[in-house]
Amino acid sequence: MDERVRRAGEEYERAIFQGDLTGLAGADRELDAVEAELALARGKMLHARFLDTRDEDPRELELFQRALELSEGDDRARAEASFWIGCFHQVVRHDDEPALVALESSAELARRSGDQLILSYALRHLGIAAHRAGRTEEAGRLLGESTELRRALGFTEGVAANLVGLVHLAIDEGRSADAEALLAEATALAEKAGATAVLNQLAEARGRL
Repeated sequence: MDERVRRAGEEYERAIFQGDLTGLAGADRELDAVEAELALARGKMLHARFLDTRDEDPRELELFQRALELSEGDDRARAEASFWIGCFHQVVRHDDEPALVALESSAELARRSGDQLILSYALRHLGIAAHRAGRTEEAGRLLGESTELRRALGFTEGVAANLVGLVHLAIDEGRSADAEALLAEATALAEKAGATAVLNQLAEARGRL
């Protein structure tokens, strides 16, 4: 049992047997956090299935929005929920306007709370948005910042995934030598991490050279 759920049970017993209701508000906040984490986890499972089938499940967005609602007052949790809302709009619905609003909010909240991993995700997807809009310099800056955060965290497969985007940027800008170097580094990192999906993306990128 999650420790927070166990504590809520104890506060319930304290309330009904001892008449002490002082811990109920804190228990409510902890249960909100548990529910938010569960909603995020279920939403992420649906997102993984979408990436396989490309069939949208409307519950995905509902779960991420519920997680955001339940995370009031917790900047780190709100950063994560906001990221997934932005990711849904960008990846599932290709709807850039709400995606950017959510991703920018995620980045701000992640910086405020010090969550470098979520910040790396928000910056990555902001970089993807900039690339799609033809703002290659901005895209390179955002993907570069995300990549450096991931290197510092030891998030090897995440670095490799970001390098895929930087390879495409280099190709678009006619920097074939840079693209080749990035491909080599990304391939080595993806192989080390066993990131087969990233290796497939790199093979597609290599086909553009």
